[in-house]
Amino acid sequence: MKLEIIDICIIVCFFLVSLAIGIIVSKQSSKDSSSFYLSGRNMPWWLLGVSMVATTFAADTPNLVAGLVRADGVSGNWVWWAFLLTGMLTVFFYARLWRRSGITTDLEFYEMRYSGKSAAFLRGFRAIYLGVVFNIIIMATVCLAAIKIGHVMFGFSAGTTLVYASVVTLAYSLLGGLKGVLITDFVQFIIAMVGSIWATWYILDLPEINGMANLITHPNVQEKLDLLPDFSNTDMMMGIFIIPIAVQWWSTWYPGAEPGGGGYIAQRMLAAKDEKNATWAVLFFNLAHYALRPWPWIIIGLASLIIYPNLESLATAFPDLDSSFIKDDLSYPAMLTYLPAGLLGLVVTSLVAAFMSTISTHLNWGSSYVVNDFYARFIKQDASEKEKVIIGRLSMVAMMALAAALSFVLEEAKFAFDLIIQIGAGSGLLFILRWFWYRINPWSEITAMAVSFVIALLFFINSSEELGLENQLFGALESWHMICINVFITSIAWLVVTFLTVRSNQNTINRFHEAIFGKESKFHNFQYKTIGFLLGVIGVYSLLFATGKLLYNEIGIGLGLLFVFLVCTASIIGLRKKLF
Repeated sequence: MKLEIIDICIIVCFFLVSLAIGIIVSKQSSKDSSSFYLSGRNMPWWLLGVSMVATTFAADTPNLVAGLVRADGVSGNWVWWAFLLTGMLTVFFYARLWRRSGITTDLEFYEMRYSGKSAAFLRGFRAIYLGVVFNIIIMATVCLAAIKIGHVMFGFSAGTTLVYASVVTLAYSLLGGLKGVLITDFVQFIIAMVGSIWATWYILDLPEINGMANLITHPNVQEKLDLLPDFSNTDMMMGIFIIPIAVQWWSTWYPGAEPGGGGYIAQRMLAAKDEKNATWAVLFFNLAHYALRPWPWIIIGLASLIIYPNLESLATAFPDLDSSFIKDDLSYPAMLTYLPAGLLGLVVTSLVAAFMSTISTHLNWGSSYVVNDFYARFIKQDASEKEKVIIGRLSMVAMMALAAALSFVLEEAKFAFDLIIQIGAGSGLLFILRWFWYRINPWSEITAMAVSFVIALLFFINSSEELGLENQLFGALESWHMICINVFITSIAWLVVTFLTVRSNQNTINRFHEAIFGKESKFHNFQYKTIGFLLGVIGVYSLLFATGKLLYNEIGIGLGLLFVFLVCTASIIGLRKKLF
């Protein structure tokens, strides 16, 4: 495709605005590491909530959703829709606890909650394991999406795309710290949502699609519309619905959907003005992430089934693209090639914004682990604040380079999603219980982390194409089989270790309890929080499905679900004093 002058102007203006924000806040953000990573702990809920949503709107997210729709229909999205339960658990049970802790990163929690050398080891190891290794894998999937978009829409080589996409992101991330990221996220989110909705509207008007009514009645699309999977297909039902909704949400660790909160979600809760702002931020995030945002991507995924009904048609349309990149997630950028000048520039800007918001957050979050939980804790405890900021910026440059290099190895966003889910399987319940069950100790977490990783590695080797079916160690296994096996073995392992090892020092536990719960019971207002959790889950799912039913022209059901959402919302507002 060829960018017109208006398209180039839109993209350049966006880059300049992003850089300007970084420069404007750089002086304040560079004062000390707390300012650089937590913005002085005075951020409002709406800015934090939008930033959470913008971060999870990565360049690879529309590709992932469109790929799921093409492969398994709209109901295929249950593999991530199920994480709403995790998010609502964080809203009603954990958000205020994180803000009350007063720590700088969620890894600092380990030496607040546990005692001894094992707690220090756990903090330092996970700083590298999550902040560097996991972080680079996640950023690599985002870079992979950028490569596909750059090639499909403009014929850019992978290297050219990554240079263009990374330089500005790295520049304002290095300058502005978390505050620069938050403000830029706000601008990026507005652009990204306007771009995706407008692009969907235009694509529906294409002669080949001819409107929403024709789309939902097209033979290529009709069987993909159901919001729930076909329960007569056992493997599909188990893989994309039963296991995610019954097992996956509470048992697995995934960035942005950590049971009990964690990662960059915890970073934003820790940066909030107070506990209420932390709680409302996560509530807004879950509403926008699951109910407000997915439908434009879903519709474009469905429309792609008419223009590119199979992988062969995608390969024919883009003959110069390496065959390893011809997957269902290519359909989203392929559909965007139909956009006209002006709108194309806005949509490209929205995808660039999605890329930048995710990468900038992961760079800031990952470097906070490197600096606060590794360098300043184990390498140089007397490091000055200026030195910490310098080390943080150097670590950002290194992580960006490594993520870009790894993106050349990956092939599809769904592959990376499945791999990360497997590596985090079995540890979720531990993260939920560790705030309340004081028997859990560092060895519980070390065991969960090690066992789940080893099992995930064995499954990864077992399913390798190079190994061949005849040489597989465990035979052919569906992804949901592997998750269940991993969750079961890992959970048993860390529970056994929990009872065989000594719990943390009682004085440490007493200090933790006093700091987090004060004189309240650990289970204060537990019944109201449970009601809030259920209302939140029902309300968000109702709005998600109401939108779908209204788009499908099923007006009665859609309005009924919308009424359920309004009742749940009113109930949460009415109970807010008990809940928050």
